[in-house]
Amino acid sequence: MSDPTVQQSAVTVSLEDLKHDKVDFLSLEEAFGASSLGIIVVKDLPAKFHSLRHRLLSYSSALASLPKEELEKLESPAAKWLVGWSLGKETLKDGRYDTLKGSYYVNCSPLFPGQQATVAEKYPSFPEYTAPNVWPSRDLLPDFEATFNELCALIIDIAALVARACDKYAEANIPDYKKGFLEHVVKTSVSTKARLLHYFPKEGDAKEGGDEDDWCATHLDHGCLTGLTSAMFVDEAAHPPQAGSSFAPLKELERSPDPKAGLYIHSRTGAVTKVGIPRDCLGFQTGEALEIITKGKFKAVPHFVRGAGAGIGGKVARNTLAVFTQPNLWEMVDGKRDFAAFAKEIVEKNH
Repeated sequence: MSDPTVQQSAVTVSLEDLKHDKVDFLSLEEAFGASSLGIIVVKDLPAKFHSLRHRLLSYSSALASLPKEELEKLESPAAKWLVGWSLGKETLKDGRYDTLKGSYYVNCSPLFPGQQATVAEKYPSFPEYTAPNVWPSRDLLPDFEATFNELCALIIDIAALVARACDKYAEANIPDYKKGFLEHVVKTSVSTKARLLHYFPKEGDAKEGGDEDDWCATHLDHGCLTGLTSAMFVDEAAHPPQAGSSFAPLKELERSPDPKAGLYIHSRTGAVTKVGIPRDCLGFQTGEALEIITKGKFKAVPHFVRGAGAGIGGKVARNTLAVFTQPNLWEMVDGKRDFAAFAKEIVEKNH
């Protein structure tokens, strides 16, 4: 049977063009519109992005290799495992619990620490968005917290520029669109959530067939814009991750040893499209809240991650970071629901 997958390049814009409002409406329609892949790639990032990405994604392997008792200390059941370490709590499409990837969730807005207590008091039934963050000790992962926070702040700043470009399009094309709304949401939200992901190496022999979305079931993001780093593939057999004072950034493979591994998008035409984010770039993907806010002008797209197959040699893990820029819980996403009501529906469906 032939592989229905097609490979396609995402619309790419430079950071400088975003800063100077030089991204044209046609590019935004091609990136986010009715027949789009729902993703835009931003190039020419500041130099510090590259070292922060490499360091944090190396920490993802080091974190996942910690002893079980240490990882359990980093769990937050009260926050429905949407703060801190999470493994095996999310269900896949067939109802099985997902044990193929570990996640580390952080309420990552730079504004969050100062407003956490107030928002938690106002929304006591939303601990997944209001619970304080959980961090490993510096003895275990020395500057994990600082690296995480610095990279997320950078991604949120760039997301705000993408949002500003979306606003200009919406102001010109959607009657009664509130001027600057999406940029306001991205800049002021304390609900923005980051998810550091570690896809565990597959073991055993190569098998034909099986689900295509074996590492991350097909889904829609429910926020506004999701910032995505390119994935880091590491051979943990050749370069075992180390914690504590022995931690060092891992040697990154030049490419995935399995060309089929990566991010896939279900396009409007029914094609399954593999999209690559270059290592020195960031991708920004549309979520359901953005589709609602833009009255359907910009579309959220179903996507999934396909894992590196077993039997490829080595012990290859895939690490990546997603930053979900989301409205504050009290922001209205449509005429009926604020983001609190909207998010509750999604979380209950997935967990």
